[in-house]
Amino acid sequence: MANRTAEVVRETKETQIRVRIDLDGVGQSTISTGIGFFDHMLESFARHGGFDLEVETKGDLHIDMHHTVEDTGIVIGQAINKALDGFKGVRRFGHAYIPMDETLTRCALDLSNRPYLIWKVEFKRPKVGEMDTELFKEFHHAFAMNAGACVHLETLYGDNTHHVAESGFKALARALRAAVEIDPKTQGRAPSTKGVL
Repeated sequence: MANRTAEVVRETKETQIRVRIDLDGVGQSTISTGIGFFDHMLESFARHGGFDLEVETKGDLHIDMHHTVEDTGIVIGQAINKALDGFKGVRRFGHAYIPMDETLTRCALDLSNRPYLIWKVEFKRPKVGEMDTELFKEFHHAFAMNAGACVHLETLYGDNTHHVAESGFKALARALRAAVEIDPKTQGRAPSTKGVL
């Protein structure tokens, strides 16, 4: 298979973002979004997904964090979609259960090019660090829509807001890691009876 890497740059009046990803990396990352907890989540996403990930985001944080988080999700999703090059040769489906102390989160994912998000995650606090917890759904939605992924993410139980958020990113990463893995039985084709995704 060719190198499964991609770089995407997106500039608007609200954000300037550059993302580079190597799906066959080793989990190294360089993340800078201006939001400490979000950086931590994306570092965890790269490490547990086994992706090499560079993210440089400059956003209008003087207004709030919404554009920065959502637009970063858009560009990461676009980069993954580009690196997958038509989803040829991949396993397509992935799932993961991630326990973090009292929390258990499940993610099931289909690289179908029919984006969708089922979000069954509740937070008991409105913020973790300085980050609004409602922004986690915005990130995952933007990611799914732009990656072409059908994502079902559910926290089965959990109390600690940090654990709920982090287990979600790790579950997404592990499910995606399985889905993008090369499947020799596809013989380099898109894994669909339609012949294309």
